[in-house]
Amino acid sequence: MREEDKIFIKIAVHNRIITKEEAEECREIQENTEPDKDIGQILLDLDYISEKQFAAIDKARWKHLAKKGITKPKSRPVSSKLRSSSASVGDEAMGGAEAKKIKLPPNLAKIEAKDVSHFYGKGVKNYLKFARQVGASDLHLASGAKPFMRLNGHIIYMNHPVLEPEVNKKQLLEILDERDREKFLETLDLDFSFELEGLGRFRANMCQQRRGVDGTFRLIPQKIPTLKELGIPESVRKFTTFHQGLVLVTGPAGSGKSSTLAALIEIVNQERHDHIITVEDPIEFVFESKGCNVTQRQVERHTSGWGTAIRAALREDPDIIMIGEMRDLDTISTAITAAETGHLVFGTLHTTNAIRTVDRILDVFPPKEQAQIRAMVSESLRGIISQQLLPRADGTGMVPAIELLFTTSAVSNLIREARTFQLYSVMQTGRKYGMKLMDESIMELLRKKVIDKETAIYYANDPKRFERL
Repeated sequence: MREEDKIFIKIAVHNRIITKEEAEECREIQENTEPDKDIGQILLDLDYISEKQFAAIDKARWKHLAKKGITKPKSRPVSSKLRSSSASVGDEAMGGAEAKKIKLPPNLAKIEAKDVSHFYGKGVKNYLKFARQVGASDLHLASGAKPFMRLNGHIIYMNHPVLEPEVNKKQLLEILDERDREKFLETLDLDFSFELEGLGRFRANMCQQRRGVDGTFRLIPQKIPTLKELGIPESVRKFTTFHQGLVLVTGPAGSGKSSTLAALIEIVNQERHDHIITVEDPIEFVFESKGCNVTQRQVERHTSGWGTAIRAALREDPDIIMIGEMRDLDTISTAITAAETGHLVFGTLHTTNAIRTVDRILDVFPPKEQAQIRAMVSESLRGIISQQLLPRADGTGMVPAIELLFTTSAVSNLIREARTFQLYSVMQTGRKYGMKLMDESIMELLRKKVIDKETAIYYANDPKRFERL
């Protein structure tokens, strides 16, 4: 491990930002699959640290290394994700450094300049309507700050006064029903979804922070997108034709997993005559039963928990089960059991590539169960879609980079024999089966000039491959 990576880990563990176990996991990932990738970026990709924490630790790291005569490389790439956040974080997060304003593309600068101060005190709906009109993916109403949106990967502050805590709390609580309001006031955290007439559906989170109550809203597309509209290869339609097995859609937060999963379920809904059960938290896309009957359940509203809902689904005569998030041992174990017992199971994981996805599934089980689980996964896994959203070179939006793993006999054997590190080679030679590595997808986007070289270097698993271009 490089000296700069060791120092980064040491600072993060010493300040109790990550655990020793998380540090060790990242060391193994770097050593086995991404030796050239900065350890801090791996932690960020896994959501073990926030962007602000990355910035603060990175500054402390290079300050320490400077005393040893080691300087930060000038060519070190910075992702648009970090650039957009660094434009808005304050001195506290940057360890006293002055926050720099990043120049926005003209189309976004025009939106940022539009005066929306008249929204103040008139309810959440006005902000959501504006965010929907300009094509934002997320809206943030944070106490003690100006309202801001995420648009084409950038954070854009509205031309609007700072939200006073009492005003913001009042307008956020107004959108909750009595049950959700009581739950939030008791726990000070709430995940929920809701619909506004004429504006569509929204996934939301409310939390209490030191300045007051914050609301974060994900804008759900008003219709279920198709694979073509999402930019997903049509080859993934194959996953909707299986009678049983496990299909996983993976990627970091905000990478479009829910939309891809919804597009696959809608294909099944239109082209098959089956019973689909979804387990979500909260319900995002609403499916109208077409060729299939679709039953949608929300955790903690229609059922007590993920594992409970999936086990119950096995007795509800399903053909297809969709799991919004496979987040723990109980959920993953039950999902694998469902796939083993004759059901087609779709689920999501917060992992950044196919190999790491397989490892994450296996690693949640105790060592004594590993052999059995490897055998079960090798037989039930049908494939993995891993995706990232990359900013377009022209600043007009985001484009997906897709890694595809289709399970073949060679893939099954490597999983069964605990040789998942060799999956990379199988995927390299598996183009005839439709397989594609993330870097190959990024290279295609770069050659078509959809993304720029800096973006390609940052998101690639092997940045040196792109630096030589």
